[in-house]
Amino acid sequence: MPKKKMIEKMSYEEAFKELQSVVEKMESGELPLKDSLALFERGQALSGRCSELLEEALLRLRQLTRDESGELVEVDLELEDM
Repeated sequence: MPKKKMIEKMSYEEAFKELQSVVEKMESGELPLKDSLALFERGQALSGRCSELLEEALLRLRQLTRDESGELVEVDLELEDM
């Protein structure tokens, strides 16, 4: 059995891809309850990792703009304007 990568070391893309795989396996309905429960728990952790990485990415979104004196300053990027 291949060793699973630790979730907290996964990139967003890795975690999301594995989460998709978990969902497909669970939707098949062919797993015993014990395996389904283990997959559900891993899926919850993967989902949490994806959410954590998305939140970090949003916090890094900044833009340069000029203040009242004309100096460039960093401000939060307003996503509604995009």
